[in-house]
Amino acid sequence: MKKTVAFGEILLRLSPPANERFMQSPTLGATFGGGEANVAMSLAGLGLESHFVTRLPAHAIGDAALRALHAEGVHTEHIARGGERVGIYYAENSVSPRLASVVYDRSQSSITELDASAIDWDRAFAGAHWFHVSGITPALGPKPQICTFTALEAAKRAGVSVSFGVHYRAKLWSPEEAQRVLRPLLSYVDIVFANEDDIRYGLGVARTRTEHSGQTGSSESYRQVAERVTEEFGIQMVAMTVRERMSASESMWSGLLYERGSNTLFESARYPVSIVEPIGAGDAFAAGLIYAVLAGRSAERALSFAVAAGALKHTIPGDFNRVSAAEVDRLVAGEASLQR
Repeated sequence: MKKTVAFGEILLRLSPPANERFMQSPTLGATFGGGEANVAMSLAGLGLESHFVTRLPAHAIGDAALRALHAEGVHTEHIARGGERVGIYYAENSVSPRLASVVYDRSQSSITELDASAIDWDRAFAGAHWFHVSGITPALGPKPQICTFTALEAAKRAGVSVSFGVHYRAKLWSPEEAQRVLRPLLSYVDIVFANEDDIRYGLGVARTRTEHSGQTGSSESYRQVAERVTEEFGIQMVAMTVRERMSASESMWSGLLYERGSNTLFESARYPVSIVEPIGAGDAFAAGLIYAVLAGRSAERALSFAVAAGALKHTIPGDFNRVSAAEVDRLVAGEASLQR
């Protein structure tokens, strides 16, 4: 069983019942989520030895976050304890034509005061095969930035493959700040997860004026920016999801993967999805690609697996993708009949 490590913040998720608006009734359901935590939990569900690194307060809510990770099979021995609060986000469900709504409350959360020296990074990466982190973590402040850089250095010392979700968030920092921090980090990265806006605003890479072919969001447009990312930073693969929204509850779901070695842009099959929960689908896609690459699948087959994993996540409430590798493979194979 191959070992993976993810670093980031796990958040307390508070949601109103069913399809209610925020505070329509005096009830909020409490679960946990967050990009890197979602990836770690998906990887555990797919059968890998998944480890998560973060910092959590040493109180009842921090303990509950640990239990949520344990319940999904994630290893937590490298989680530091301390600080006063778990970051929170409020998530309101989407019902056509009303879109989903998210409100964040993560200022001064425990991870924002994590000292890099509090984690034994070399021990965390001992025997590991993969490390995943995203641009959201360094966007949380100076200390998470230092921790991300320290973790990437340790991962490379250990010979670990690295994936990085750019995930540029305008609410967290400006393009100038993001590029100053993120661009140097990419020298450690093998696979990037990003859409064109992430690449443009988070990395400062865009199509040049002479590149006329392809509209923004098209496969040809994505090939152009992906090629530039691989050339400029030495990245091996650049991947993105594509959601063609038909309504708040129905969309077509697919993905693109550019492979530097073969100079090929792979396009996946398109899945019609009924959206029970859109949050976490991109994280499920990332975990699916990581799993498939570690399993030795070709770029094309890895993309197919990743997209199918993300498609299934749309059907599951909450942040986490509770599916097995066998279930994903059945969807890839087109097996939609009742399993007895």
